Parts: sequence; C-alpha cells; structure tokens
Amino acid sequence: MTEHNITRNITRRDALRKAAIASLALAGSARAATRYDATWDSIDKRPCPPWYEDAKFGIFIHWGVYSVPAFAPPRIQGQTPYAEWYWNSLTKGKESPVGNATWDFHKRVYGAKFEYKDFASQFKAELFNPNYWADVFERSGAKYIVPTSKHHDGFAIWPSAEADRTWGRPWNAVSTGPKRDLLGDLSASVRAKGLHMGFYYSLYEWYNPLWLTDKQKYVREHMFPQFKDVVTRYKPDIIFSDGEWELPSDEWHSPELLAWLFNDSPAKENVVIDDRWGKDTRHKHGGYFTTEYTAGLQSGNHPWEESRGMGFSYGYNRAETLRDYHSARELTLMLIDLVSRGGNLLLDIGPTGDGTIPVVMEERLNEIGAWLRINGEAIYGTRAWKSTRQWSAGKVPTFEEKQFRAEYDIRKLVDEPKPGEAHIETFFTGKGRDVFAIVPRRLPRELLLKDLKATGATLLGSGEKLPVRTVAGATAITVPDGIRDRLTDQVAYCIRLENANS
Repeated sequence: MTEHNITRNITRRDALRKAAIASLALAGSARAATRYDATWDSIDKRPCPPWYEDAKFGIFIHWGVYSVPAFAPPRIQGQTPYAEWYWNSLTKGKESPVGNATWDFHKRVYGAKFEYKDFASQFKAELFNPNYWADVFERSGAKYIVPTSKHHDGFAIWPSAEADRTWGRPWNAVSTGPKRDLLGDLSASVRAKGLHMGFYYSLYEWYNPLWLTDKQKYVREHMFPQFKDVVTRYKPDIIFSDGEWELPSDEWHSPELLAWLFNDSPAKENVVIDDRWGKDTRHKHGGYFTTEYTAGLQSGNHPWEESRGMGFSYGYNRAETLRDYHSARELTLMLIDLVSRGGNLLLDIGPTGDGTIPVVMEERLNEIGAWLRINGEAIYGTRAWKSTRQWSAGKVPTFEEKQFRAEYDIRKLVDEPKPGEAHIETFFTGKGRDVFAIVPRRLPRELLLKDLKATGATLLGSGEKLPVRTVAGATAITVPDGIRDRLTDQVAYCIRLENANS
C-alpha cells in the first residue's frame, strides 16, 4: 500500500469516527431534550439506547452478605433454589423443603442463635481486586456489567445512608464488613476497560422494618432517596430493577421515579431499564423485557434479555458441584441461540464472600471470550434475521415461552435430539445486507442453506473466501479440504454471507 493510500485511509477512518461521535452526540442531545411525563404512556415512548441491542452479552453479578453462607440445596423435590435467598429460606424454616434444608444447614454450621445480620461483619471482600474483575470481564467478550447494588436483604454495597438509617444498624459495605465502596471501585475499573456499567436494584427488602410497618412510607422515605442516591453517584448505563412483584407500579410510583431518571438524573441520556417496576409491568412496560432461566422470547420487536447463572443459582452456592454447571460449549450456544432470536444474554457469576470469582466461573468466561474474539462479528451489532435457524430432517421440537423457569436444554436442540426429532443445523444473525451462518459443529465439505441467496461467503477468523453457488433456490457453500484441515476446534464456525437476500 502506498503512503498516499495509507494517509487517505487514516483520514477516512478519522472522518468516519468523528461522524459517528457526532451522530451519537446528536442522538443523546435529542433524548436529553425530550421531557417525559410520569405516566407509562410517556415513559414507554423513550427509545431504548442503541448500545444495548448492539452489546448482546452482559455479566450479572450477585454478591453480598449471602455470599458468606453461600448455600442452597441444589435440587430438592423438583426445586432448584437460589443461594442469594438464604435469609428468606432460613426465615421460612419448616414451611417448605428448601427452608427446612436451609435451617438444618444453618443450625449445623453456624448454630441456632446465629442471626443473618451477623454475616455482614464476615463479608469482608478482603481479596476483592476490581481491576482483575474488569480484566476477566473484558476477556469474556461481555459489553456490560450489572452487579447487585443491593438484593432483597437490603444490604447495600455502596455507602447508602438510607440502608443504615432504616435498618437501625450498619447495613452497607462501607459501614461494616469490607469497609469499602465496592460498587464505586468496580464501576471505576469496569469503565476504564471501556465497558458499560450499571447495577441491579431491588425495590423491596424482605425484612426492612419500614417496609413491614408502612409500605408507602418505605417507598417515599427509603426507596426513592436511596435510588436517586445510587443513580447520582454512579451514573449507570443500565438498571436491572427487581423485587417489583409485591406492589403494582402505581404504588411503587415507578412512572414518577423513571420520569426523574429520564429527565433530570445524570444518567438520563444513555441509561437502559428493564421491565420490573411493578407486578403489572413485566413484558408490558420498560426499555427491555426480561426472562429468567428460560429459553427467552421466540421473537418480537421489543429489546429483550435472558438472565441465568452458570449453575442453578445466581449467588455463589458452595453445595453445587461441577455437574450442576453448564459447560462453556452450552453457554456459548445459549448466547448464539438467544442472539439469533434478537435477544441478549446476561450471564451471572457469583463471587465468594472474600471477593474472588470462582475459578470454574472465570474459566467459562475465558472460553466464551475466546470464541467471541474470533466470531464476535456474527454476534455484536446484529439483529434477528427472517429465519433464526435451520433444522435438520425430523420433527421440530417446541419449547415453552415463559418469563421464569421453563425447561431450556440447548443440548437437546443442537447435540442430543430425542429420537425422531430434528436438531439445529445452523443459526442465523443479520447485519445490514449480510447474514451470518453459525454452524454449531465441525464444518462439512458442503453446507446447504435453504431459502437463502448470497454473492459471496467468508469464513470468520481466517478471512478465507469459500466457493458459493445457487442450487434450487438455496446457497451451497463448499469448504475445501485444505481449509477444513486448518480449522481450529471451536464451539461453532461462522460464515459471513455477503449481499444475502431471500
């Protein structure tokens, strides 16, 4: 390449970069200029900031006082409880199999007189290294990070004055335990890596004295000022609200709170919100819709996200073994499958009470990141194409679309179909006029893609061109033996199909 061409290309890249920045600034200014009323009709008119749908992959973090006992029975009478619900399970005691098992564990390990509040001083996070965490997240390929600023136990991982005041004891990570602003330190490290940073926030708290005595006073005097404090301090790009099911959104005064968020808060331009703002709001209101430990949504024009842990729990559960964890292949295939249907994956990790990420969780993130470094073009910035997948011969299986806890075994869809059932041969994602064919097994010598035409095909990673021809309305892609012999072992192989159309 000549010096003139190099200079011209650099100038063109700089011009494109400046144009992109100007476009984003203009879009942000337009959003900032819009005022939203405290009604769902008005709030729902706010567009979801485009960074979210482009990001595709985020990391959820459940970390708090519950990370000290770190226990839930992994499987009991068909239930798979969450370890972060330890206090709730403990309080219920013999009311349920989960409560009974938790109480037995607690008595044996900590003693019957040991109260949940006493775990706070043991939550020391003495090995917490936010820079290392951020490095792990960057290597995973995730684009946004969502830690629990507080869960349903009300313990805040930032210096929340409201937490200490309404509980009547030190109940935040600066007042007790770590004696450190965990959320602030992690926010700084994550943003230094260029990742989007936000937080999870539970609207209600199981046993907060004010909640138990006067729910509306709790909302006005605790939740509202606390929410505004954490938003103002950390200027989140994303807020995952939860615990909304106890009241309708009008009693939470959610539209009023969100009008402040979008009109007057320092996060107003780029913040993304979920759909959990009252027991009447899921899949009806909010920036993106949520599902939890399910297959996600089949399709739809509204942004959506599936969240799940690597095992049965969000918070770290010491009772889980390796067999309870999904493999890196399964987790990567889940990401591919969800993105092909237009969704995001918010994959959870549960750090330990000392502030370390369990090695098995770090390993899974590393392996997902290794695949994304080669094939991220087929994931980031894509949208669902007209066909999300191509099935083999056989009966196409169906799976239940629910908001919470529905069977979703990616192995049965891809690797281990039931007798007589079809399996997924190829996933599809789209970007502009290009379509990405994602093949979840070693590439065959010839790949036939039905109902699709393209002018060219490129193997991601190597950048090698693959011969393409049209056969009866389908695209046949030849993978020469020389290329197949050089293939590295991957969860799935991605081919970019140029100028694809139907």
